[in-house]
Amino acid sequence: MNPAGKTVLITGSTDGVGRVVALRLGAAGANVVVHGRDRQRGDDVVEEIRRGGGTAVLHTADLSSLDEVRALADTVRTNHRRLDVLVNNAGIGSASEGRERRLSRDGYELRFAVNYLAGFLLTRLLLPLIRASAPARIVNVTSLGQHPIDFDDVMLTRGYDGSRAYAQSKLAQIMFTFDLARELDGTGVTVNCLHPATYMDTTMVRAGGITPISTVAEGADAILNLAISDGLEGRTGLFFDRQRVSRANAQAYDETARKRLSELSYRLTA
Repeated sequence: MNPAGKTVLITGSTDGVGRVVALRLGAAGANVVVHGRDRQRGDDVVEEIRRGGGTAVLHTADLSSLDEVRALADTVRTNHRRLDVLVNNAGIGSASEGRERRLSRDGYELRFAVNYLAGFLLTRLLLPLIRASAPARIVNVTSLGQHPIDFDDVMLTRGYDGSRAYAQSKLAQIMFTFDLARELDGTGVTVNCLHPATYMDTTMVRAGGITPISTVAEGADAILNLAISDGLEGRTGLFFDRQRVSRANAQAYDETARKRLSELSYRLTA
């Protein structure tokens, strides 16, 4: 896919790997839709893209609020006639702003809400626009860190652990990817997910007290591979470890578990 002239939304693109992806797509001629919570950082990314001769616009939203996710979707649908690529990149780590259990504005466990539910809802709301723009791509940025979902305690009210919360939210993204890819098979819209790189030099990784071992450039290479590589044309329903097809946690291939997650997701997002 030649990104020139394509409209691409990258959530969480004011910092870290999302920012690098946005800048590279802007330099390649894409119409970049930047998203973040911080307007100043977002304006900085937009300005950098424009200084390089690219086109970009900023839409802000706090993804810990489903109402703000809905408002973001409304803004995108109102202001953009097409959406060729959606990259669900925004997320919080196992120790972002503390390891303790916290709730979203809607009362859900925060990591599950931000890392998974927000992307689920945003994608569902933007799907008519994406389908009308086919051929189009959806890329979910996940992780090798995955933990099976306990459907008796999805919000982890007992024995909370931030690492487990993060890992189950990432597995949920993968399960959603597989289901959506099947649903959209034959429509011209592909859906894939990936672990972009291990312990990139990002705010999220540093907040966890971890020494980075990968660069955001490496992670951006992997995300862009799924977003615009000609080699991914028509390929869908796959999990990548960086730029190689890999296998996710076994629960991702459990159709009963995926159905339970889907039903729960619709219920929680109303």
